[in-house]
Order: sequence, then structure tokens, then C-alpha cells
Amino acid sequence: MDKNSPWIKNYHNFPFGDDYPTGTIWECFDKSAAEVPDFSAISYMGKEYGYSFVKAEILNTAKAFTALGVKKGTRVAICLPNIPQAVFCLYALSRIGGIAAMIHPLSAEKELTVLLKEAECDYCVILDSFGGKFSDAEKTLPHIKYIVTDPAEYLGCFKSYAYKLLKARKYQNDLPKNTVKWRDFICNGRKTELPAVTEANRESVALILFSGGTTGVPKGIALSDYNVNAMAVQINIIDRNHMRKGRTLAALPIFHGFGLGVCIHAPLINCGTTVLVPKVNTDEISKLLETVNVFAGVPSLFDAIMQNRYKPSLKGLLGIYSGGDCMSVGTKRRFNEYLKERGCTAQIQEGYGATECFAASCLTPYFDYSEEGIGFPLPDTYFMICEPDSQEELPRNTDGEICLRGPSVMLGYLGHEEETAKVLRTHSDGNIWLHTGDMGYMDDDGRVYFRQRIKRMIVTNGYNVYPARVEEILEAHPKVRQCCVIGAPDERKGQKVKAFVVPQGECNEEELLTELKEHLRKHVAKYALPKEIVFLKELPKTKLNKIDYKALE
Repeated sequence: MDKNSPWIKNYHNFPFGDDYPTGTIWECFDKSAAEVPDFSAISYMGKEYGYSFVKAEILNTAKAFTALGVKKGTRVAICLPNIPQAVFCLYALSRIGGIAAMIHPLSAEKELTVLLKEAECDYCVILDSFGGKFSDAEKTLPHIKYIVTDPAEYLGCFKSYAYKLLKARKYQNDLPKNTVKWRDFICNGRKTELPAVTEANRESVALILFSGGTTGVPKGIALSDYNVNAMAVQINIIDRNHMRKGRTLAALPIFHGFGLGVCIHAPLINCGTTVLVPKVNTDEISKLLETVNVFAGVPSLFDAIMQNRYKPSLKGLLGIYSGGDCMSVGTKRRFNEYLKERGCTAQIQEGYGATECFAASCLTPYFDYSEEGIGFPLPDTYFMICEPDSQEELPRNTDGEICLRGPSVMLGYLGHEEETAKVLRTHSDGNIWLHTGDMGYMDDDGRVYFRQRIKRMIVTNGYNVYPARVEEILEAHPKVRQCCVIGAPDERKGQKVKAFVVPQGECNEEELLTELKEHLRKHVAKYALPKEIVFLKELPKTKLNKIDYKALE
């Protein structure tokens, strides 16, 4: 095992073969609630909610779902931002054996219908302000019952009343007809008896997240309690328990694996506080950073924080994690300098993961910091670099497809057996490996280096060009804030390399263009040089705040 897992010898005292929780998501939370009943579990918009209060609301929500007809195996969509009700629903469904399908509330109207149908949901919890987006789903899937809530429900009588007076009325006519209001929903379940606690099963679906998978078609990713709990335990191991009785900023959304696993579930099963941010506002996030110990974000969020006018004191930050997208060395250097200037002694640790393995699977450890690469696999997760679309392991320092196995790897794609078989493959060692569709390599010490999605690779005149590498070179230039490199159609070469650049502040574009061309010539092979560089004020972003390279294409 050591020969094929060279990173293990570099892991110092991190435990391997750890006993991961065999209970449900709810049972892991309940354990924390029993240990620290008075400690703050959730911080939301300036209000603190202790573990005992949150547990009581989870059980009230579980009763309400039971009264509505939800039982073991019933699929319920949670289509909410980071508000307390989203957390209550997640753990309440786990308590009664229901299955939570996490859906992005900003999805397009037709997309919402597709996602609800894909997950075969019978119920859907929504925000009142998004009610109008479910008109298509209401026609296509008339059996679905909607539970409607609002962001001020748990902010006290005055704020809740003010919200209903000023905003709620204007959303009233947009709500689906088959709707129950949150307070009525909770009241209807007050006298309902809860069923016996559902036992966890490693092969049973407990949570559904969504991914475009390998074809771009939305697919439900089935995760078990064991998958979800194991990843949260791995994060707490690698985080050195900073989350325990600490505060973790949840700016990443609950409907995304990274946000749910790292920012919400991991602290809550370790007696910590999750600080919920319902809407990304850089001013607000910058101020909240002064109050937390752990912060996880995507590269574009770190960039926005550096650009923000408010410069917080970051002395209390102990763990800073980047994931969800590739972070360039230039951005990493700038943010580490920003941390240092603001009094933080920690450095940003870049990770890697996929929704198919819940969230994280690899992380740059604090004791082996490197500007390049994504670090070592998490404890009990194993990486292998294979020839793309095969099971042939490649030598060290050779580019290939990143494959992995571990306790957080999904059960499969719901209703997509063929797609599941493509990505979950049994190798000659008898283990099931997840073929990620990502390119990368591993060095002799077991450090993993991410290149990019295989589908992003540009083939120009027969040469393979990695956009991420060209982007990294461009962002190393001090006058470049962000960039994105794509393959544009070319009649003669098939594709040509094209770069979109956001300058760092005001600049003379003609002069900067000359500088960038000279900079690139020094570091990039001739065939990989961008044939065109376009300057933009901002790069387009996806709903998850990643750079939308498809929109640029």
C-alpha cells in the first residue's frame, strides 16, 4: 500500500483507518446537541441559536413533515439559501428517514422542473420570493406539495412582522396553489408522534445533490449517511479540530456539497457554530471574517474580498480553504499576502473534490504548504492517475485522469445506471474507483496536481493545451486580476487559444497587451500562446460563483 500511496508517510500523526460514524446525519448532530446544549449551533443575521433550540426546531420540523405524509424514503426538495429552516429540514428529514434533495433556488424555471422530476420529489420547501419560478413545475408535476417560508421567520417578532408587511404580500399571488405556509406547517405537526429513529444503511440514499456529470445533463447524485458523515469527519481531522467550539463561516450554499459538507455539517457534528450567510455580499462577508475561525470559499470569492473596501482584522482565522474551482498561484500569493497584512498567521489551503465524492477529497495540508498542487488525499481516500478512459495506472509525474476511492464516494447517479457505470469502475485490485473526468498528476511524494476538466482541454493543430496552465501564467502578472482561457473555433487549426483578462485596476490596455504577450512568450510554448486577448471589466460567473467558461465559449 505504501508503494502506491506515498503520501501516507508524509501525513505525520493524522489517523488512517478511522472509525467513521455508522449512524444517520441526524444522529451525528444529536450527539453534539447532547454534549453542548447551550453552545451556539447556528449564527444567523446577528442572532445566535443554541444546540438545544436547534434540536427542538429540527424535531418540530420532523413532526411537521410526518403530519404532512413524509415517511421513510420520501424525497423532499430543499430549495433554500443558507437560512435556519434549510438546516432544520435537512436534519429533520434524516430523523424520520426522508431523503433531502438539495436544489439551487436560482435555477431557471424549466431547470427547476427537470431537477424536481429527476429526484422524483413529492414535496418542496421554497422561499416565498422564488414562488413564481415554480409555475412550470406546478403544471408539469401537479402532485408536488410546497412548504413556503421566508428569510425573516426566525429573526424575532418585529423583523418577521416587518418582512411580512413590506415584502411577503407582493409574493403572495406568485405562490403555487398547493402550498402550506411554514408556521402552519409547523403548527400542524405539534401533536404528531415521531416514528422510530431510522437506522442508517450504507447502501441507502440519504441525500441527493446535483451535478452535470459527464454529459452536462443534470443528474441526481445519491449519497448515503456514511458518505456525508465520513467526509465531515475527514475535514475535522485535517482541520485539526479548529471547528470544534469554533465558528465556521458558511458563505458557500447549503445546496452545494462544499458548502453543506465543509461549512455546515462538519462544524455541527463537532460542537461548532455555523455562521449562515443567506446571500453573498462581499461587504458583509468581510466583516463576518473578523468573527470566525474557519473560512471556506471559491477563488472568485477570495478575489472579491481582496478588492473590497472594508479591510478586516483576520487575527482569529485559523483555517482558510479554497475549493470548487482551480485557484491560480498568482491569486494564492496575493491572498496569502492579504492574510499576512491583516494579522492572520495561517495560509490558504487549496483543496479538490467533486460532488460525486460529496465535497472534498484532497487538500494541501498545513505542514506541507505548496503554492502549486492540491496537496495530499484526505485520510482513507486513495488517488490513482490513469490513462484517460481506462484503468491503466500511469507512472508518477505523468498527466492522466484523476481516479479516487474512499468513504465519501457516491452510491451512483439516480436512474442513470449507464452513466454510473462509466464513472464508478471496479479495478483489478477489486476496489471501486471514481473516474472524475479531471486531468492531473501525482509526484513521487504523493502530492496531487490538478490540471483541469478533460473536456476543457484545447486541441490546437494537434497539440494539447491546458487552459488552466495558461491562466496560471497570466494571473502571475501583477497587472492581471482574473482571467479565463478558452478554445475558440479555427478553420485551419481546429481551435485557437483565446484569453479573457480582467486587469488589476485602471490601465492602458494597449500597453498591457504588449506586456502580457511578452510575459506569455517567456513562460508558454509557442503553440499554446493565446492568439487573441480580450479585456473585460468582469468575467461571467455561474450560479455557484465559478468563472463561467462555457458562457465565454
